[in-house]
Amino acid sequence: MHILRLFLVLCLFAAHPLTSLAVQPSSRPNIVFILGDDIGYGDFGCYGATKIKTPHIDRLAQQGVRFTDAHSPSAMCTPTRYAFMTGRYAWRQPAGASVMSGVAPLCIAPGSATVASILKQAGYVTGIVGKWHLGLGERETDYNRPIKPGPLEVGYDYAFILPATGDRVPCVYVENHDVVGYDPADPIKLDYTARRGEPESFVLGIPRIGGMKGGTAALWSDADMADTFANKAVEFIERHQAAPFFLYLATHDAHVPRVPHARFRGSSQAGVRGDVIQEFDATVGRVLDALDRLKLNENALVIVTSDNGGVLDSNGPDTVHAGTKETNNGHLQNGVLRGIKGNLFEGGHRVPFIARWPRQIKAATVSDQLICHVDMLATFAALTNQPLADDAGPDSFNVLPALVGTTEKPVRDHLINHTAGCPGRLAVRQGSWKYGPSSYPGGQQRTNKDGKKAAQIPAQLYNLADDIGETKNLVAHFPDKVKELEALLAKIRATPRSRP
Repeated sequence: MHILRLFLVLCLFAAHPLTSLAVQPSSRPNIVFILGDDIGYGDFGCYGATKIKTPHIDRLAQQGVRFTDAHSPSAMCTPTRYAFMTGRYAWRQPAGASVMSGVAPLCIAPGSATVASILKQAGYVTGIVGKWHLGLGERETDYNRPIKPGPLEVGYDYAFILPATGDRVPCVYVENHDVVGYDPADPIKLDYTARRGEPESFVLGIPRIGGMKGGTAALWSDADMADTFANKAVEFIERHQAAPFFLYLATHDAHVPRVPHARFRGSSQAGVRGDVIQEFDATVGRVLDALDRLKLNENALVIVTSDNGGVLDSNGPDTVHAGTKETNNGHLQNGVLRGIKGNLFEGGHRVPFIARWPRQIKAATVSDQLICHVDMLATFAALTNQPLADDAGPDSFNVLPALVGTTEKPVRDHLINHTAGCPGRLAVRQGSWKYGPSSYPGGQQRTNKDGKKAAQIPAQLYNLADDIGETKNLVAHFPDKVKELEALLAKIRATPRSRP
């Protein structure tokens, strides 16, 4: 009888590999999704970095799977976070398709299917710690009263967030619905007409986007931000260790302004930008240590990735050394890829992606599967046996077989790359082929030195299998492929759902 049962189980596994991965509620893995900010494809040691040390992330790769063809849904932060949360490409609608201010209303409708709501429905305690940047409130955000709707209205049980970015006001944290440390005698007043660099834009000695007055007792410490988020993440894990939990940890490193804690300043060989990436690695290490200490490691799915590609910029208290070509010291933040954050070349959106789950993922493996952050909603739903409504996660593919290595077949047959805006600039990927219309390169309107418009940028076609650096435009050589991919892009734009 025992042999017969084993035979039947093996038969089911062969016929339905996804069914075999669906775990019982009592043994569902804790899920930790760690999203870095502006960290590029070449910024970790396991992806080739030598002047930046990332021992904790490298250890994670040795214990799990490292993806070489993973992508953020957009080359900018807000649309990537929107797509990750909703399983829907941000370019399909205006709200959340572009970078948001610190007073923008919530761009996700309460009650929508999100990564958090799907897992909450499955019995998980859900929490977000770190950068939100998806808007707060129903209209222009008022930080002087309870702030809602926000993360708690779209599926989270707990939230400790940076509302927008470190270089945007307000410079305060929000815990659940309230500003942390708020003093009603010192109300917060924001002015988004103030431009970065103007006297009104300086908060704590750093130029921000927008001006801020009041809220003195609530102001964060830029140098302590990484530690604050790491502490809150560990507290969440400790508090919910007895039940399955989902933690979305969205750090601020390596976004500007780059203000590493004193113990990290000068620790890398790639300037302050390298220092804050090493600080990010330490944050990852804090989380991994907590899982180990609480004996949660064996049944925890931990993912580390980034919201878009890397970029050199220099906003910060030390503008000379915050992130320049000279201080980067030859480090290639996006490796061999062409392009940077904000454009459609691979350097804008191909990102590091590492997953560890000792019970299911074979250690020290490398996958060339095409996957995207937008896929996490359908993947986590499959992992926890949660059915999806037809309109939920419309662009989210279940990539669980790629994560756990049970298939060599492509889990995605295409992907849309996006910069920012609705619809913004788009490119389409199918297999190793990538095509973009004339706005493909990165999108800003080119002009000649005399101020007149430059010649139209040509459409571009690349075969990434032998030209990952996108150096050979093949549009003129493969007209049939161009027509095929043009038609695919038009079809996906016209159809509200792309997932199977």
